[in-house]
Amino acid sequence: MQQKSVLITGCSSGIGLDAAQGLQKQGWRVFASCRKQEDCDRLIGMGFESPRIDYQEQTTIRAGLKEVLDATGGTLDALFNNGAFAVPGAVEDLPTDGLRDIFEANFFGWHELTKHVIPVMRSQGYGRIVQNSSVLGFVPARWRGAYVATKYALEGLTDVLRIEMRDTPIKIIMIEPGPVTSKIRQNAIPHFERWIDWENSARAEQYERLKHRLYFKEGNDAFELPPSAVTRKLIHALEANRPKPRYYVTTPTYLMGAFRRFLPTRGLDWLTAKS
Repeated sequence: MQQKSVLITGCSSGIGLDAAQGLQKQGWRVFASCRKQEDCDRLIGMGFESPRIDYQEQTTIRAGLKEVLDATGGTLDALFNNGAFAVPGAVEDLPTDGLRDIFEANFFGWHELTKHVIPVMRSQGYGRIVQNSSVLGFVPARWRGAYVATKYALEGLTDVLRIEMRDTPIKIIMIEPGPVTSKIRQNAIPHFERWIDWENSARAEQYERLKHRLYFKEGNDAFELPPSAVTRKLIHALEANRPKPRYYVTTPTYLMGAFRRFLPTRGLDWLTAKS
């Protein structure tokens, strides 16, 4: 039997790296892509094939996928879109260019890679595309407007894609983690410093608390799980005969899913405003 192949983005650390390691142990041929070449080189040293794919550079998306297809003879069993970043800050302080920037990385780049993968999977007659969304793809959280907007958009586009792919052998799946151990907080700092002029904000005093959490947070969030919790759901999504359309990860995701369904909008606003 030919070894199954999967392309994973955002593998420098966290969920992407754990997914690459977990699927490799499952016997998959893993193409563990990263945004920076130095991270690709590190993963190559760990025994992975690691094409460079930066969602904000279309040339790397096309070149990275070509590298994968050249290596496999033109096939790809699965794609796991994962790489993303956050821009913490109040919506009123977020420059529109900052919103464009995060959408390029968290949304448009995902679509670009996905639409290039679909013809490959159509031609071979099978395939699975898994999108790593978030609990913030269906409930809001203060100070996270930019990230929430990208995940809400991703959920909507993915829902439509799943419906449209019903007449094909391509399965479209979402994973929705809550708090998972990663470097997303640390990685958000340069984006916060680039885009948010907090000192001149009407909320300058409130930013002091946000900055302390952003720069000096210690310990894990309540109910935080390791990245392996996502990998377990990913393996099921890729290997089950009938994968679920959605996979929740962490207790807060299950709770928020229920609250979203049963609470009125004002009730959900009150609850999420306390976070």
